[in-house]
Amino acid sequence: MAKVNSNPMPTRNRPIVWTIAGSDSGGGAGIQADLATINDLDAHGCSVITAVTAQSSVTVASVEAVSPQILIAQLDVLTADLAPQAIKIGLLANQQQINLVANWLHKILLQWRERGLTVAVILDPVMVATCGDALTGSEALDFTPFKGLLTLITPNVTELATLAGRQLITPEQSVQAAQTLAAQLQVSVIAKGGDIGPNWDEGLARDLLVCHQVTGISSLHSEHAFWLTSNRINTNNNHGTGCTLSSAIAAVMAHGFVLNDAVVVAKAYVSQGLVQSYQPGSGPGCLARCGWPNTLSVYPFIQPLCEATAKTSSNNLNACGFMKLTTQLGVYPVVAELDMLQQLLKAGVKTIQLRVKDPADQLLEQKIVQAIAFGRDYRAQVFINDHWQLAIKHHAFGVHLGQEDLVASNLKQLSEANIALGLSSHSYFEILLAMQHKPSYIAFGHIFPTTTKQMPSAPQGLDKLARYVDLMQGELPLVAIGGIDSSTLAKVKKTGVDDIAVVRAVTEAVNPAAAYQALVKQWTEGE
Repeated sequence: MAKVNSNPMPTRNRPIVWTIAGSDSGGGAGIQADLATINDLDAHGCSVITAVTAQSSVTVASVEAVSPQILIAQLDVLTADLAPQAIKIGLLANQQQINLVANWLHKILLQWRERGLTVAVILDPVMVATCGDALTGSEALDFTPFKGLLTLITPNVTELATLAGRQLITPEQSVQAAQTLAAQLQVSVIAKGGDIGPNWDEGLARDLLVCHQVTGISSLHSEHAFWLTSNRINTNNNHGTGCTLSSAIAAVMAHGFVLNDAVVVAKAYVSQGLVQSYQPGSGPGCLARCGWPNTLSVYPFIQPLCEATAKTSSNNLNACGFMKLTTQLGVYPVVAELDMLQQLLKAGVKTIQLRVKDPADQLLEQKIVQAIAFGRDYRAQVFINDHWQLAIKHHAFGVHLGQEDLVASNLKQLSEANIALGLSSHSYFEILLAMQHKPSYIAFGHIFPTTTKQMPSAPQGLDKLARYVDLMQGELPLVAIGGIDSSTLAKVKKTGVDDIAVVRAVTEAVNPAAAYQALVKQWTEGE
C-alpha cells in the first residue's frame, strides 16, 4: 500500500496545467481523468474541451467535435489569465483540430519563449477508447504539424503502429518505430506496452522511453533510449490509463521536474492507481487517485536499450549490493586536500570524502594511500571520490561515484573488495538507477546553487528534497549536498533527510575544524 504523502503542495503554490482533450461522460478517461490526476498531483488543472463524447465503460455512442471558434476561445481566455507550466493534449477529433491547435501552439510558444517561459507539451495521440470503439473518424490523422513543438508524445503500441503505418508485432519493431517517430517529430517518445500483455513479457508491463534532446539531465540520459519495466497489475480496470499517464507527466513537469523524472513518477502513479482501481460500471473500471507515489516498489526498473539489445545485463548491476553503514554519516565533509582531511579528522570527523578531481595529479596515488591511512589511524570512514581502481588497490573503506563514473567503473570488483559505495543522483530517474546497484548511500543534490562543480541539472530546492526523503524512507541513507551551510542547514534538516554533505561551508571557513564542529552541533541539536 502506498505511503501517505506527508508533504502536500500548498494550494496557493500549485502550478497550472492545461488539458486539451475530449470529455468522457463516463468519467473514466478524457478531461475527467486528466483533471482528477492533475489535482491529485498537487497542480491546478484547466480544461480546453475538444469534443464531447457520449461514452460509458462499455461503449462510445457518439463523438461531437467542438467548433473551431469555441476551441480557440478556450485557449485564448486561459492564456490571458491562467498561463500554464505544462500542457497535456489528448483527443483531437479531426485533422482540422490538429492543424488549429498546432498553429496556435507554434505562435504562443514563441511568445512565451520571448518572456523566458518554458512550457512542457505532452501529446497523447488518442484514437480508440479502452472499450475498443473509435474516438476519431475514419480518416488517418497526420500529427506532423506538431513537429518541433512537443516535449513528449505517448502512443501505446497500437497507436504507434497507426502512426508508423504498419503492424508492430515484436518489441524490436516497436523500438524502430518509436525511434523513427522521435526523429520525424523531433520529440521524445514513450511507447506504452502495458496493454500488450504476454505478447512481449508475461507478467511485466514494459514501456520504451526514447529521449530526444532532453535538457536538465546528464548527457548519459538526454539522447538515449530506456526500457521501463513494472510488474503487470492483474486487473481489467484500466479505463483511462493513457490519459492518466500523460496528464501525470504534465503535472510532474509543471513542478519543475525533468522529463525523465516525470515519466517514471507518472508510471509509478499509474501502477499504484491500478492496484487500488475500482469498477463503477459493467466495463473496465477506473484508476484510483492515490497521490504522489512515494513507495519505491511501484517505480519501474530502468534498463538502457543498448544493454537490452546486446542481451547482456550491465557489468555493474550488483545483485548482492554493498555494505551497510553502521556509523551514521551526519555532517559529511568533502575535501580536496590531505591537510584539510587530516585537520578535520583530528576535529572528530568520522566520515569524510577525498575528492581529487585532477586525474593528471602526479601525487594522486600517494594522496589516496595517505588518506586511507589517515582513516585507519583515526578510525574514520574515508571515501575516495572517482578513483575506484586505486581505492581497491589500497583497500579503501569506501568509494563515491557520480552517474557518469558508473559507466567506466566495475562495481562487481568493488563489491568483491568489500568496499562501501556512495552514488550521486540528481533526480528520480538517477535515484532509481542508483538503487539498482544497492549502494551504501545515495547523495542527492545539488540542493542550492553551488560553485564547486558544473552541473547539467538546476538546483533541486527543498520541496524536491522532501519528496525524495519520502521516497527513500527506510531504504538506505539519503545525503543532501550542494550549497548547504549554517544559514540553510535547519531548513534542510526539516525535510527529514538522513545526512548532509558539506564542502565550502567547511573548506572555505577561517577555521575549518571549528566550522565543522559548529555544523555538527547545529545538526544534532536540531533533532
